[in-house]
Amino acid sequence: MKRLEGKVAVVTGGNSGIGLATAKRLHEEGARVAISGRNARTLDAAVSVVGSDTLALQSDVSKAEDLERLFAVVAARLGKIDVLFANAGIAKFGSYADSPASLFDELFAINVKGVYFTLQKAIPHLKDGASVILNTSVASSKGSENMGLYSATKAAVRSFARTAAAELQGRGIRVNAVAPGPIETPIFGRSGLTEEQIEGFKQGIGSRVPLRRIGRPEEIAGAVAFLASDDASYITGVELNVDGGLANL
Repeated sequence: MKRLEGKVAVVTGGNSGIGLATAKRLHEEGARVAISGRNARTLDAAVSVVGSDTLALQSDVSKAEDLERLFAVVAARLGKIDVLFANAGIAKFGSYADSPASLFDELFAINVKGVYFTLQKAIPHLKDGASVILNTSVASSKGSENMGLYSATKAAVRSFARTAAAELQGRGIRVNAVAPGPIETPIFGRSGLTEEQIEGFKQGIGSRVPLRRIGRPEEIAGAVAFLASDDASYITGVELNVDGGLANL
């Protein structure tokens, strides 16, 4: 029997990168999967990757009304939620000297407010004993140039995992975080960096990773599937680094 057979899983930002790879993995593990994202075209393409029975819903995590509608539709179509991967987020960078207020607002609206209210709006629809996984980053525990805002948003999400785990323990709901290191995803192309800057960043960070490479989305998906399953039944409140050793070595 597959580890997530018959369970309902929701992946925000499930239309590309880590979210898409994770939705596919959860589906392969037997879950009935719902994905959300802001782009209707990429959502349609994602369904063909994850599985034709995937429920794809256009939704912006920075808008509370979109999140309420998302979980209402999931509840009506699939029932109570066993697994929630709050993954939707963006990566944009700038120095303390040069970052405009608009960058601060955008990053915190999606990466912090979006995750907080994703969890809040999902809580009434979670089964007792459900597993919630939040997507943080190794950046939250390291000081890196031009990443002050991004790193701060991910540090906030790490804090959410701890406090939500404490608040939901009475229902047997486990809340954990997965902290990716540098991962080869389309998020680089939306970071605001030039192709030359992106390539330089990849080469530089890859050389600093103890395993000497950038990770793959499927490697994060495997970690999320583990935290979602009963194999992790005695794990809550933790942040699991999936970073090639970058944070600790």
